[in-house]
Amino acid sequence: MTTRREFVFFTGCALMGAAAHAQAPRRREVVVNGKRVKTIDVHAHVGFPEAMELMGRKFAPPLLGTTMQERIQAMDAQGIDMEALSINPYWYGASRDVAEKLIELQNTKLAEICAKQPDRFVAFASVALQFPDLAAKQLEDGVKKFGLRGAGLGGSVEGQELSDPKFHPFWKKAEEMGVLIFIHPQGTADLKNRLQGNGGLENTIGNPLETTLALSHLIFEGTLDRFPGLKICAAHGGGYLPSYAARSDHICLTFPDRCAAVQLKKKPTEYLKQLYFDALVFTPEALRHLAAQVGPSQLVMGSDFPFPWDKTTVDHILKTPELTDAQRVAILGGTAARLLRINNG
Repeated sequence: MTTRREFVFFTGCALMGAAAHAQAPRRREVVVNGKRVKTIDVHAHVGFPEAMELMGRKFAPPLLGTTMQERIQAMDAQGIDMEALSINPYWYGASRDVAEKLIELQNTKLAEICAKQPDRFVAFASVALQFPDLAAKQLEDGVKKFGLRGAGLGGSVEGQELSDPKFHPFWKKAEEMGVLIFIHPQGTADLKNRLQGNGGLENTIGNPLETTLALSHLIFEGTLDRFPGLKICAAHGGGYLPSYAARSDHICLTFPDRCAAVQLKKKPTEYLKQLYFDALVFTPEALRHLAAQVGPSQLVMGSDFPFPWDKTTVDHILKTPELTDAQRVAILGGTAARLLRINNG
């Protein structure tokens, strides 16, 4: 592959071969109750080989790169007007010098993509969270210098929970800036042996489990009380937490000693209503339940593009019967536009 063309390198292989060269599809316009809706996908991935090379990494087959034009064609076909790009952290083990260079390179390239297609892309800054003071500066530079809209994080940092006091300087900066933090899991390394075998369990189970753990620690360790103004969005519908949230309340009733170390200001389930979640839960019933648990106002659209988990993410929202038209409009793009400071006109 060459980098002289306008390549956007994806961490996936959704567009390959002859399909990538097919006639461009007509742009799908999403309409709700007779009105055109701007759709915004908050969960879309990208990667840059030049940055990965700084850590001796590269895309492994069959992961391929596609051009910006091909990506936009895919968005047009799905009815996605804008994507908020993020890069899954692979640099948490890097030294400070390498992390500084890598993040500067990635955020520069993310900004270049957004500048070339401002009506189609915004992006989350990458940050080296293993160095919280540096990550806070990278967040501020990402927003103020590069025009990025927040930051993307993993669900843990080299075995450390996001609730660890070590990371308070970053959370303080994120709260001060009022920007969205998108949490995407990196798997549950401690369970690697049990997640081996058929079914891709390290992803199928491990990824949503890590998100469940990350959010639970942020709640039970008091991080969300310490920084109540945080705007956090969790990938994959928040993992398993919303589906069994009431158990988080009842642990404090059944075994109060296990909740005594930190005096929470409200019930654990109430914190879910101040978090945001993508709607990547696959079925109308799952989306109905998620909306009932956390509130429709806390949901945004997410596809995990270019990984082909759900190529009908727009229809998934449109066809959930319990949602009102106003709620559909908000989930499809209205809420994301507000959180990411996108003109929704």
